[in-house]
Amino acid sequence: MAESPRAEEAEALRRRALEFLEEADEAIKAGRYALSCFFSEQSAQLYLKYAMLKLFGEHPRTHYVRRLIGDLIRLTENPRMRERLSEFASRMRAELSALEDAYLMSRYSAKEYSREDAIAAYEAAKGLGELLKEAVERA
Repeated sequence: MAESPRAEEAEALRRRALEFLEEADEAIKAGRYALSCFFSEQSAQLYLKYAMLKLFGEHPRTHYVRRLIGDLIRLTENPRMRERLSEFASRMRAELSALEDAYLMSRYSAKEYSREDAIAAYEAAKGLGELLKEAVERA
């Protein structure tokens, strides 16, 4: 039996999220820190959209990572997972804000990103992806 179009879309988003995360890591190794930050943001954004599509059948049409996390927290029925997502969002507030900034700033501004910026962005995206993978698997 063929997958539904929504299942195919979700799988494509998950695969791209993982590819962007891998590219973020490679960009750090190559010293391309602005690109790494952008790739980390894309990974986080796409993994959030994947999770929402898998869990709720749709996702908002926005690129704001913190809004996507807020929507996911609000819609999640599992109290333990809602608590873990909320804790992650609180603990990683600065990093998530920096990811959002990187969506535009890494491409369209003269802002310089450091290795530390890139590593923080990568770790935030990686941690979020791991948490979202668990949320989808437990649903």
